[in-house]
Amino acid sequence: MSAKNTCSVVVLISGSGSNLQALLNHFQDNESVTISAVISNKADAFGLQRAARAGVPTQVLSHRDYSDRLAFDQALIQVIDQYQPDLVVLAGFMRILTPEFTQHYQQRLMNIHPSLLPKYKGLDTHQRVLEAGDTEHGCSVHFVTEHLDGGPVIIQASIAIEADDNVDSLAQKIHQLEHQIYPLAVQWFAEGRLQLANNTVVLDGHVLSNTGYPFNPSS
Repeated sequence: MSAKNTCSVVVLISGSGSNLQALLNHFQDNESVTISAVISNKADAFGLQRAARAGVPTQVLSHRDYSDRLAFDQALIQVIDQYQPDLVVLAGFMRILTPEFTQHYQQRLMNIHPSLLPKYKGLDTHQRVLEAGDTEHGCSVHFVTEHLDGGPVIIQASIAIEADDNVDSLAQKIHQLEHQIYPLAVQWFAEGRLQLANNTVVLDGHVLSNTGYPFNPSS
């Protein structure tokens, strides 16, 4: 960790930044974590305004300015590393990352995904859950590897799917869960309670299952 045992976090976004806001709120008066920068590949991402209001430095690096995915990722690494982060957090960063990027931040790169991984990797998870007739849905925080939405799961939260649920209602419910579990996972990491060892998630010295820690929203 960096000076004063504070975990330096860089957050990557592409859009509204609601999970970024949850992190900003959670760590506003928490000395264990400093959000050192927010970086977006889109200049019009509303999350940049959220960061600016919180006094967090922001930068924009457009992927359109680079010839290919690798060139962009290499430039992004240079920007991120200026802040010497202990942890890089993807919060609605809509880019598929190269193995070079994920390996550079191995064991210190997190993402949140709106499904109960390993089910429903990729996009349109709420629609796919409804079409499959599932009885529950949820979200997962995981360490990022070169496999899309395939890294080891840290924590999951789930809800029952109601008969009248639709894509919009599920999206709203899942967002509420995301805003609870993402700050928690980052806090565990900052406090040294969470590690990735041999592709296995370890929390407080205990190896977690492949679906991570089961978060109870009512607890």
